[in-house]
Amino acid sequence: MADKEKIKAVMQQHESHLFKKANVRGVGIGYKEAAGQRSEQLALMILVQNKVPTSALSAQDVVPKEIDGVVTDVVQVGKIVALQSPTDKFRPAPGGVSCGHYAITAGTLGAIVKDASSGEYLILSNNHVLANSNNADMGDAILQPGPLDGGKVGRDDLATLERFIPIKYKDEQSGTCSLGQAVLSFLNSVAKLWGSGTRFQTVAADPVNLVDAAVAKPLSQDLITPEIRGIGQVEGTLEPQVGMKVQKSGRTTDYTTGTITIIDATLEVGYGAGRVAKFEHQLLTTDMSDPGDSGSLILSEDNRAVGLLFAGSDTVTVMSPIATVLQQLNITF
Repeated sequence: MADKEKIKAVMQQHESHLFKKANVRGVGIGYKEAAGQRSEQLALMILVQNKVPTSALSAQDVVPKEIDGVVTDVVQVGKIVALQSPTDKFRPAPGGVSCGHYAITAGTLGAIVKDASSGEYLILSNNHVLANSNNADMGDAILQPGPLDGGKVGRDDLATLERFIPIKYKDEQSGTCSLGQAVLSFLNSVAKLWGSGTRFQTVAADPVNLVDAAVAKPLSQDLITPEIRGIGQVEGTLEPQVGMKVQKSGRTTDYTTGTITIIDATLEVGYGAGRVAKFEHQLLTTDMSDPGDSGSLILSEDNRAVGLLFAGSDTVTVMSPIATVLQQLNITF
């Protein structure tokens, strides 16, 4: 069995030759694996982007099982790139990075979706990220990174606001319809004639929201990529279940994981300046986000979209079911 110094010497001697083989991205020293289990045998580790069958390689690209008496082991490492912060500028921009309407601080670019009618690619995030909590106009500039992270109009423009689902706040109760007012007036007149002190009045119900969501249209298709940073591409959708393990990539906390703890929740969400909105049919997970992660796509362990993150506390994260988001915005993956 070769020792570390022997392996190091062989590695240095054959390094340049090994790097000429297709798919090889590096070499090193480690313990050989057998049937997925680490052994106690030191080996010359050949790092490849993707493992492929020997039959698919030319003879010159096959890694020998042994080099100068040193055992080799081929390890898949994927595509290795320099790591960036999710608050950096990305072109093309993936999901999971900083973005936002030019008048906000910053949120998260959730994912790339398609308009169900036109087939055009769009950027998915929250209303309060892309549409400034209802205070935006169609065509407004969307920056990547968001303004808090240095994004500036004219330099970091990524997209323009396409459409959003308005957020209905509790203080925006609609009045009673004219027919209802007429009926109430009649009933109160009858009560007065009968000498009753009772008067009928309406009690407006709190307006209800299903999603906090919006989409933006990229200035050009080469500015975006369908991948989500640190996760990969979305592989469809999945109905959420209590106990399901989930993952996300966001502007503030980057890659995190959690577990769905509550489904079909009705709750109130604060939007600052005294504004509160009531949401129904929402999902709660263990704490897996911080401010700035709003807009993140939440996925199952096998990369299927489950929900769109839009709120949270220091103990829970809140998301809307992805099926509702897709239906409300008329989009698909």
